Amino acid sequence: MKYLHTMIRVLDLDAALDFFCNKLGLVEVRRRDHAQGRFTLVFLATEPGEPTIELTHNWDQEEAYTSGRNFGHLAYAVDDIYDLCRRLQDSGVAILRPPRDGRMAFVKSPDGISIELLQKGDALPVQEPWASMPSTGSW
Repeated sequence: MKYLHTMIRVLDLDAALDFFCNKLGLVEVRRRDHAQGRFTLVFLATEPGEPTIELTHNWDQEEAYTSGRNFGHLAYAVDDIYDLCRRLQDSGVAILRPPRDGRMAFVKSPDGISIELLQKGDALPVQEPWASMPSTGSW
């Protein structure tokens, strides 16, 4: 058995692509428009050949999707959690669970999907402003 992808439905494809590609750094590896079914599938990965997330955009969806408790989060290992959180914050993304421990942070996509960011290898030394930043919202 081989893991292929996780699918999430998105209301605004452009906003989702901005978040996942421009802010998180994923790359689009495949896209399929299904005119008869009125939906688009966009597959994103950390790099080509890696497992993907599938963004499903239903063209006629007008209301935000609700989140189910049975889905937890997507998780990515990152080279420098402080640098990524700083760049995300500078681009308007709320850091819901700051990397106070130099190891873990949480943000959400425009559609409310929780994204866990984990420092590759050992935790980085604790540093401000992250160490004293409180968590906000839900993640």
